[in-house]
Amino acid sequence: MTNGSKKIETSVQAGEQTSSAHVTAIETIAIVVSLIWLVGVGVFFLVLPGEEDGASQVDSLRFVMTLMAIFLPIAMIWIAAMAARSARVVREESQRLQAAIDGMRQTYVADRQARGAGIEPTVERKLNEIARATQKTETTLATFATSRPAAAIKAAPKPPPATGDDQPSLALGTTAEEISPPISKPDLVRALNFPDTEADEVGFAALRRALKDRTAKQLIQASQDVLTLLSQDGIYMDDLRPDRARPEIWRRFAGGERGKTVAPLGGVRDRSSLALTAGRMREDTIFRDTAHHFLRKYDQMLVSFEKDASDEDIAALAETRTSRAFMLLGRVTGAFD
Repeated sequence: MTNGSKKIETSVQAGEQTSSAHVTAIETIAIVVSLIWLVGVGVFFLVLPGEEDGASQVDSLRFVMTLMAIFLPIAMIWIAAMAARSARVVREESQRLQAAIDGMRQTYVADRQARGAGIEPTVERKLNEIARATQKTETTLATFATSRPAAAIKAAPKPPPATGDDQPSLALGTTAEEISPPISKPDLVRALNFPDTEADEVGFAALRRALKDRTAKQLIQASQDVLTLLSQDGIYMDDLRPDRARPEIWRRFAGGERGKTVAPLGGVRDRSSLALTAGRMREDTIFRDTAHHFLRKYDQMLVSFEKDASDEDIAALAETRTSRAFMLLGRVTGAFD
């Protein structure tokens, strides 16, 4: 049992003990004052002599005034006692409520710390899996590009001898990025959204194809870094529901327009995400540099992507996790102003 739970139970037990107490100091004081008043009234009416001309006659008005003089002060005493008791009860209830709130806060913080220490966030786990798959793919590509079979080396023809006028030709190797065809727009869009689950074979296949493209690879790595840093503050792109901007607004932004015409691109309305991201931009230098690097890479990709992309391609791009991160960071940094 946590300390917060113990504090809550203690406050509840204290409330039950308080409510079970019947006679308190306030009621005792009220009883004593009432008895003193009754004794004083009795002494006044029984011991002191009455008027000589009307000692045996009591009219109704005098009787009512006598009763009021006797019992009205007692009523006021008990009203004051009840008010004091109510104030004390309210004060104790406020203290118990504050103790319960403190206990709940401690329990919540302890649970968050335990969950953060023992359970890896879903998005961060996915990004780590993507990083491992990326590293594996890069290793395979590097092996393919740098290794050659021994038989091929033996069978390779020798270069002709150099003459006086001719210079020997240099056999420069061609990288896999240069010989691979440009990535298609559907594959790029799918890769920028990252695989949804471990079984998302289509997503991982698109990601592997995108990593063969130099520009796409740089953007994916920058996006991965940004999404990982945002997840540390509990900001996940799946939780954001930004307002959709029309494709022509994306085209205007790619063309260099800024201001009110492209302001709808910053359609993220989640105040907590905006506040956390803005605070991180001010305080964390690494996060700020990573975010600006990501914004530059995304802007470069958008300029080339928009040239021959259809409205459907741009709409699909805007729905990716990478684009949502771009909308969030772009609004925080004022990239759309």
